[in-house]
Amino acid sequence: MVSPARPICVPAARLCVFAAALGAIAAPAFAQNAPPSSSPFGGDWTVTMRGNLSVAPEYPGSDALRTLPFPSIGLRRAGTPERYSAPDDPISFGLLDLGAFRAGPSFRYVGSRKVSDHPELIGLANVPWTLEAGAFMEFWPSEFMRARVDLRYGLRGHQGVTFDMAADGVYRTGAWTMAAGPRLGVASSSYMNAFFGVTAAEAFANPSIAQAFDAEGGLKSAGAAASLGYRFSPQWAATGYARWDRLLGSAADSPVPKAFGSLNQFTFGGQVSYSFDARF
Repeated sequence: MVSPARPICVPAARLCVFAAALGAIAAPAFAQNAPPSSSPFGGDWTVTMRGNLSVAPEYPGSDALRTLPFPSIGLRRAGTPERYSAPDDPISFGLLDLGAFRAGPSFRYVGSRKVSDHPELIGLANVPWTLEAGAFMEFWPSEFMRARVDLRYGLRGHQGVTFDMAADGVYRTGAWTMAAGPRLGVASSSYMNAFFGVTAAEAFANPSIAQAFDAEGGLKSAGAAASLGYRFSPQWAATGYARWDRLLGSAADSPVPKAFGSLNQFTFGGQVSYSFDARF
C-alpha cells in the first residue's frame, strides 16, 4: 500500500519559485547586453529555467512517497529549435548539437536513505545523498521520435554507475505537446548493494530480514513515462507527467523492497519553465 506523500518543504518550494522568478527578472538584463541576432530573443544561448515539483519514492524500492520541489536549468544554442525534453530527464546541457544528434554532460540528484527517517530499516546502513555526474546522447530519427541514453557515476553516496535508456514518441498539435515511451535502468553492483544489498550483520539487526543478500549489477528497472505540456508563449510553458517503473534483477530479489516497500515505483510531477536568450 502506498503511503501518503509528505508535505512540501516550504524553503524548497520557495527555491523553485525563486528560480522561475529569477529567470523572468534576469531575461531583460541579458537581452540588453546581448548583440543583435536572428534568434527571436537575441543572444547566443537560450537558457530555460524550470521550477519542478516531483512526487516520488522516498528511496529506491520504497512504497512511501515524498514531495520534492527543486529548480533546474536547460541550455541550447540560440536560434536552434527547442527539442522535446522529458520531465524525468536528468539535468543536461546539449553542448554538441548536430540537429538529429545531441550530446553533453548529465547530472542527477539522488536523495539519502536514513534509518532515522525510516525506523523499519533499523540495522541497515544509511545511504548519503548522491550527485550523479556523467554524459548523455540523444538521437532523433524523426521529428516524432527520440531515443536517449545517460551514463552517470555517483560522486558520493552509492558511488556506483547508472545507465538509463529512454525512448519517446512525441506528438505536437498547436500549443500542446504529448509524449510517451518506455524506460530501462541498469546499475552497477555498488549502486545495487547500497540500496538493495544486506550484510549478515544488518540481517541480524533487523527482525524483518531473515538472511544476508548480495546484490549484483545489471538490470535495475523497466517501465514507461508519459507527459502532457502546454506552451503559453515563446517564453512560458508548463508540463505534467507520470512514470511507472518495475524493479528487476537483484533489485526485485532484494528483501528490502519485499519487506518494506514495493517492486512497483510510481512518480508524478510537473514543471513550469521560462526561457530567455543570453550571451556568456
